[in-house]
Amino acid sequence: MHHLALSSLAAENWPFSLELLPEPAYMVGGAVRDAMLGRTREYLDLDFVIPSNAVKVARAIAKHYKAGFVLLDRERHIARVVFPHATADFAQQEGDSLVTDLHRRDFTVNAIAYNPHTQEIIDPLQGYVDLQQGILRMISPANLEDDPLRLMRAYRQAAQLGFTIEPTTQATIRSLASHLSKVAAERVRVEIGYLLANAQGTPWITTAGEDSLLAPFFKSATRESFSKLAAVDKAAALLSQTWPQLGVELQEYVRETVKTTWLGIAKLACLVNQNPEAAEIELQQLTYSRIEIRGVTTALRLFAQLKVENMSLREQYFLFQNADIMFPATLVLAVALDNWVEAMFGDKLLGAYTPLINRYLNPDDLVAHPTPLVSGKELIIALDIPASPIIGELLTEIAVAKAEGRVTTGEDAIAFARQLLETLE
Repeated sequence: MHHLALSSLAAENWPFSLELLPEPAYMVGGAVRDAMLGRTREYLDLDFVIPSNAVKVARAIAKHYKAGFVLLDRERHIARVVFPHATADFAQQEGDSLVTDLHRRDFTVNAIAYNPHTQEIIDPLQGYVDLQQGILRMISPANLEDDPLRLMRAYRQAAQLGFTIEPTTQATIRSLASHLSKVAAERVRVEIGYLLANAQGTPWITTAGEDSLLAPFFKSATRESFSKLAAVDKAAALLSQTWPQLGVELQEYVRETVKTTWLGIAKLACLVNQNPEAAEIELQQLTYSRIEIRGVTTALRLFAQLKVENMSLREQYFLFQNADIMFPATLVLAVALDNWVEAMFGDKLLGAYTPLINRYLNPDDLVAHPTPLVSGKELIIALDIPASPIIGELLTEIAVAKAEGRVTTGEDAIAFARQLLETLE
């Protein structure tokens, strides 16, 4: 049996000692599958099935290594131990034997077990054959119905592994699509995040849409919405070729989120209602965070402004202020929708955006990245006026005047603000 591929599962690579694992114990799931595929990961994600006392074993390992311990499911006896570069989940075997347990899983490629004590592979469902052929095949319709998130996971795993979904399995997923609405929105959202993060996911999220899995979550999405996703991928590739820094920023995760990239934000903007207020309500129902929602609504509000020709410095200043860190997502959406309409790439289209992109990428640009000449406090003291919203307006006018080259020093700024105040009075 294919032992060579499994060297990555060897206990010396684990964050804990094999001696702390009772006999029998089995490694299952993604780690076994990936090892057989020869896929290595920097971050180890291990899953163990133990016939009894799974939580107790996990607690002992966590205590021994002063690692984090999380009880994931009290009833089903599942716990997680969190190490600096790995997590290990310990689950009590479901049913009276390992084989029964494996028969309850989602797809055959995830139902292969490895016994680290004997180095033996247990593969009752011929998952290895499907692995070699790059096929995701369900174990049974009932298993998919038991946890309908598995319906969505099929598309995500197909995207991540570069696999196809076996036809009967896909037909079953289609027939069970309505069950997905029973799943908590945040669990579905995580799967969607994976599919939106890079170009490999686009054909699969499109297929998920065609198979009716997304309709309950994205009520405004149409066939056009999905073809726009591919246009966003194209635009991202085009922009990163010319400006590699933009490519890097689009792949960064939005802070405080599970798995949303800025590229994902631009794609989400294609799937929701194009009216920012309506989009906000849709995204709140899907439990997206405030920053993710702000990213999408900002992109929807501003993308059309990016193409305005002969924008004054003042208009550009406000555009950058409003776009803020959402500029790359807004930009890629603008270029994508432009190209989607024109259905042709060329310098002509990027030309309109080049001046704004160059400003954004230049940290010293006074329009895109203004640095204040004076603070609000300094204005209050120098002009002897109370704190009020007028201070903010004055600071904005000073920043615009600085970008236009009309003021260059703190003294200039205060004199300029004094003049403005007089005209306001």
